[in-house]
Amino acid sequence: MQHKPATNAANRLDRLPISKFHKTALYAVAFAYFFEFADINTFAITAPVVREQWGIDVNHIAYVISLSFVGMFLGAVVAGGLADRLGRLRMLIMSTVWFTAWSFACVFAWDIWSLGVFRVLTSAGLSAMTVVAVVYISELYPRAKRGKFQAYAIVIGICGTPVTNLIASAVVPMSDWSWRLVYLWGSLGVLFLFFVRKLEESPQWLESRGRHEEADAVLTRLEAGVTLEHGELPAAQEPQPQGPAGRSGLGMLKDKKFLFPTILLSVLWITQTIGFFGYSSWAPTLLAAEGISVEDSIFYVALTTVGAPLGSFLAAMVTDRFERKWSLVVFGLIIAVTGLMYGLTFTPVLIVVFGFLVNLFERGYTALAYAYSPELFDTRGRSLGTSIAYGLGRLSNAAGPLMIAGIYNGVGYEAVFMFIAGTWTVGAIVLAIFGPATRRHRLAAEAKALEEQKAVSATS
Repeated sequence: MQHKPATNAANRLDRLPISKFHKTALYAVAFAYFFEFADINTFAITAPVVREQWGIDVNHIAYVISLSFVGMFLGAVVAGGLADRLGRLRMLIMSTVWFTAWSFACVFAWDIWSLGVFRVLTSAGLSAMTVVAVVYISELYPRAKRGKFQAYAIVIGICGTPVTNLIASAVVPMSDWSWRLVYLWGSLGVLFLFFVRKLEESPQWLESRGRHEEADAVLTRLEAGVTLEHGELPAAQEPQPQGPAGRSGLGMLKDKKFLFPTILLSVLWITQTIGFFGYSSWAPTLLAAEGISVEDSIFYVALTTVGAPLGSFLAAMVTDRFERKWSLVVFGLIIAVTGLMYGLTFTPVLIVVFGFLVNLFERGYTALAYAYSPELFDTRGRSLGTSIAYGLGRLSNAAGPLMIAGIYNGVGYEAVFMFIAGTWTVGAIVLAIFGPATRRHRLAAEAKALEEQKAVSATS
């Protein structure tokens, strides 16, 4: 038996123009992203100093890195399931507090084992925060504009990486203990709590849980604020009848409508993770193989990362104008080609150019994928499905470095880049053949909203 959503949350949100609330939510999520991007690299930054002070070998560092990706998988899946059960905003708060608390604990680590445990727990929180933030934005913004704001949040957030690198370069050499300040910096993400009172729970999640009065109260507050800013709002579209509620929790894996996009997105995120971390991890090795000094290689790699925020900005420009599926395919193929050239180039200037392009299009790809992933699920399974796919991507990188190391040692670094280019190509082909298109629904929602806005203006 079919029924209509009692609160009509999705359609009421879709016809809202961008308001002060939307901008505040953007800044809040971008702030959390900033410290997520800042914190995700802190172990890599401090590892050389820690290795020297504690007398540990490379294998210990490798174990911490690999287990951190296992932590990311567990954090993503657990948070995704809890966000479907407890709420998007509540889990966004909990996951941010979790990763900042464990980052703070890293300040007091006394050996590699304690630091390793703290980093694994931090990584679980970082991944958890990411998947919940992606779903939160997807459910709060109008369908026609959510992709752009997903990308804007990453444009701001990704600046956390170069800022952290600059801070680390200044504080780490200060003394034997000053490397600990890098983790203290990462823990400042807890200041996200100052944004919380200005945020609202997702009305679509409240509606999916049968909490219609609370959903209506949130929607009414949002509509009142938007009306003060932009004037009278058009009427929302009539809700479409929906089928009976499906299974909840992991029981949804038996539902083809849930299982198919989960498998598809798992391929997307696995190929993205192996591809991206493959490039970023092997860049210094490639430069060293070409006889470039450590100082110059760090400088060259830093130049390539300038492309990252520009890539997110590029994604913001195209994500709502074109079909996201095909944008992802095009970006993925460009990364495969430029990344292959990156590995086959022997001139430092060209290495920087192609590395810049890899960073630019990869971060654009990630921003597009953040917007695309939640659209393939309904509200009830959106967080869990997105988190399983994203988590499997992160889990794959526990084995990815071992695969790449085997290819590197057995064949050579050129073969590494051929393998990574092939990984991106496989992801693009699978998405091109099996990926559902989502733009038609966004355009229909946008056209209807414009039509009703014109009707309101004509009668006022």
